[in-house]
This record gives sequence, structure tokens and C-alpha cells, in this order.
Amino acid sequence: MNRISSRPGLVSLDDRRRPEPPALVLVAHGSRDPRTLATVHDLLDQVRDRRPDLPVHLGHIELNEPLLPDTLASLGTADAVLVPLLLSRGYHVKRDIPDMAAASPARTRVAAPLGPHPLLVDTLHARLVEAGWHTDEETRRTSAVVLAAAGSRDPDSATDTRRTAQLLADRLGVPVIPAYASAATPTVETAIRALTTRGRHGVAVASYFTAPGLFARQCAEKAPWIAAAPLGTHPAMADLILHRYNQALASQATAA
Repeated sequence: MNRISSRPGLVSLDDRRRPEPPALVLVAHGSRDPRTLATVHDLLDQVRDRRPDLPVHLGHIELNEPLLPDTLASLGTADAVLVPLLLSRGYHVKRDIPDMAAASPARTRVAAPLGPHPLLVDTLHARLVEAGWHTDEETRRTSAVVLAAAGSRDPDSATDTRRTAQLLADRLGVPVIPAYASAATPTVETAIRALTTRGRHGVAVASYFTAPGLFARQCAEKAPWIAAAPLGTHPAMADLILHRYNQALASQATAA
């Protein structure tokens, strides 16, 4: 939908046109699963609905169009904030995205990844409740959660995922163990066995993935009790994207 003619924030009370804010470029990884692309576009629509004055664009690291370099090239020399649709620090956040940004003519800054953050915990909790999670005392005594994530060889990524697991454990009042689909340990199966040996026989799998896909499905299939849906298009995700955008702008202003 064309929103150019309906941006109420661009004209001030004295009829002087205010500068357009820096564009928000949502940087998705890319996936061969069409559900992932649909999820990303739904999130973009939510962000646009919340900020109709804000130019919002999409760029992929790989596999899907538009690729991030093409999106940045289309912006010319405009200002832009790149918000990674990624849940932790890692190679993409530290190298791929900054390198692509540096090679573009646009004046860019890269926001922090989405996680860890309490809004992600809100979403994880909501997805678990949707899947059948109970909050009674009996559940807390006998249950636990495996936080299933993609995995990375970068130790900072594991640190961020462990932080999210701790925040979720504080919210639920049960043990939460991070586990990984690839590139890191423990695996989901190993984490489930460890919890079972501790007397936690009701083990749920929380899907720490932004969208449905192969890894999310494989992890969910290993759940001995309930498996939550991925984070997806929960409203807190759009709120978090905008929070990272605003945070990046505030950090630049503070530095200046």
C-alpha cells in the first residue's frame, strides 16, 4: 500500500516540511521455506502500521530477494538503520551485515540484534501458553523448558541465548536449558535427557526461531510434551524491531 501521501508526521504546525526519518531496513537471514518470507512480510506490515511516517524496507542476507546490498543501493545516500531480524550476536551481526553496509553508498548504522530482551520473553511465554503450558504449582515442580535455538560457533551467541533462557526461567519459575539445532551443544535431545534425570518429566520445547522452518520443525518433533510455535508475528516482535531502531538512533545522538 502506498503510504507516501498519508504521513502525518512530515509536516509541522507552521507548514514547514520536516526531514524524513532515517529508513528502517529490516535485515532477515533468508530461507527456502515460504512461511519464513510470509512471516517477515507480516512483521513489516505491523511495523508500518505502527509508524506510517517511517520508510521501511527489507533486505536479506541470502536466499531471498531483495538482497541487502540491493536494498541499500536503492536508498542512494539516504540515512538508514539496519535492524537484524536475528536473536543473538554472531557472524551475521558482527561481519556480514556491517560489511554489506560499509560497501553501500547509504549512510547506515546497524542496530543490536533482537535478543536478548524481555519482549522476546513475553513472546516465548505467550507461545508456550498457546501450546498448553500450565502455571499451577504442580507444573512448576515437575516441568521444565528447553529453549531450542539455531546455534552458532560464536561464543557471544551462546551467551545471548543463555541470557534469554535465564529471563524465561525467571518468568516461568522452572528450569530452562538452552539447546541448539546445529553448530553448538547441547542438542535438544541431550537437554531433554538432562532434565528428565533431574525429575522434570514434563519437558516443553520453546521455539527460539523467528519463523517456521526446518530447524524449528526438527526441534519441535523431539518434544516429549508440548512444543511451542516460533516467535512469528506476535505483536511484541514488531514493538521490539522499533525499539532497536529507536535505540540505534538514540545511541548515535548520544555519541554525537
